[in-house]
Amino acid sequence: MSSATALDIPGYIAGTWDIDPAHTDVGFVVRHMVVTKVRGRFDEVKGEIVTAENPLESGVTIAIDLSSISTNNKQRDDHLRSADFFEVETHPEMIYKAVGARRDGDSFVLDGELTLKGVTRTVPLTFELNGFGADPWGGTRAGFSATAQINRKDFNVNFDGVQNGIAVVADKIDIHIEVEAVLRQPESA
Repeated sequence: MSSATALDIPGYIAGTWDIDPAHTDVGFVVRHMVVTKVRGRFDEVKGEIVTAENPLESGVTIAIDLSSISTNNKQRDDHLRSADFFEVETHPEMIYKAVGARRDGDSFVLDGELTLKGVTRTVPLTFELNGFGADPWGGTRAGFSATAQINRKDFNVNFDGVQNGIAVVADKIDIHIEVEAVLRQPESA
């Protein structure tokens, strides 16, 4: 592990980090009936981040349990789990994998692949490294924020409910991610 980097990132540490699900939030926002936005989140998230010596060669793998969706409405959550939307009986997870990042102006972007309902597409995540720091238990933590936008129909989430001539659910989904990860300690011999 080294803190030498090609970019000037204060406190940067290369290594493998386990995503801390208790301090990670994967959420989304979608327009409902054109007049408002509904927010939701997934309560069960796991994965790892590998920060490389060169930060632009870093990667992430994250798995989201689709049955853990929560929009604060049981009826809606059950509908989202159904074949109209996520079809969790057949496709229980959504997976995002990325290796390598790039600069885009003042931002950084991961061009990873998102797999949802058996469809894999490249989805760029604009992200921010929030920092590195010691935790009270002798470990080291890192924080990341990311955003993306997808079209749900690109992933066969094709529910086309209409009421009074208005689409019940918009096609565009905004994704917001806050990740806290713990540096994996080397196994002792």
